[in-house]
Amino acid sequence: MDRRGFLSGAAYSVAAAVLPLEHVADIASRASTARTGGRVGRADVAAVRDMISMFAMMDERHGGQHGRSALVQYLMTDVATLCRGRFSSEDDHQQMLSAAAVGVHQAGWRAYDGGEQGLAQRYYLQSYALAQESGIDGHAAFIMRTMSQQGMKLHRPEHCLSLAASAVDRVRGRVDTQTEALFAVTHAHALAKAGQRQRAVREVERARTALRAAKGDEVPFWALSWGPPTATVHSRSAKVWETLGDRTRAAATYGTAAASRPSGTYARIIALDLVAQAEMQAAGGSVEQACVTWGRAMDHMEGVQSGRTRKAVGSMRRDLSRFRARGLRCAVELDERARTYLSDRR
Repeated sequence: MDRRGFLSGAAYSVAAAVLPLEHVADIASRASTARTGGRVGRADVAAVRDMISMFAMMDERHGGQHGRSALVQYLMTDVATLCRGRFSSEDDHQQMLSAAAVGVHQAGWRAYDGGEQGLAQRYYLQSYALAQESGIDGHAAFIMRTMSQQGMKLHRPEHCLSLAASAVDRVRGRVDTQTEALFAVTHAHALAKAGQRQRAVREVERARTALRAAKGDEVPFWALSWGPPTATVHSRSAKVWETLGDRTRAAATYGTAAASRPSGTYARIIALDLVAQAEMQAAGGSVEQACVTWGRAMDHMEGVQSGRTRKAVGSMRRDLSRFRARGLRCAVELDERARTYLSDRR
């Protein structure tokens, strides 16, 4: 992460997403460098997790550009040093590598939020290497799941289904039911993108069944990157219905996802789910209802510095243009609010 070439000129590469990601094995092997310095134990792992959780909370409340350089600096100095330390046990070593992988994954997510897709992909590959080196069940597969989602978002379907399917196979029966639901619903989205409607619907139902069957098992630290699994499953399920053309169901499920997150948290993702809900409502002809939902989304965007929220507001203005031209009052008022929002964040 401290190399100029890593940070500059990074373009998204379909080739870099191909399974089984063996080309990052050399990165993983470098994580096993000779360990020196003081002994590292469970308290150090807990401290790193707490710090990364703080950065994650800041990211969701204020957007990916707040504290981004501080996160990278923390990973390059404190976390890298700890990963090279002498450990009290092999389990502590594995947990530290896994915690580092979560931090690098978050750096990738922040690059993604800023529209730097090539850089995000490089961070994800680095995170995958660390997770693979940790040997923690399911963690490396979780990064594969993220890479599948990135490809789908960028409309580059190559390898997305293979990544999602392989990730599901890796964790089946090896993680708690809530975490398994996260993998199943991403697989469902990839199947929908591939035009496999019936299989996609079955996977959505499998994810929902897994959530209902959850017995309160502890969700791994690495699986909480987007908050409560229930809300994440609802949000991704809505994307499946949207892909399959079921706007009514997609709108309702986006609304459920937004309502499933704790009040006062996850401002950005709640806003984006509400934007997606409004888009489905507008596409279905419920324009005034969509304006209300868009307004709620913008309420959550206050104080958020995010490339994705700016893009969402720009898209909203384009969607509103034809209704604004007809003089629809709610569209005119909302467009003025959106224009001011974008002007303030240039």
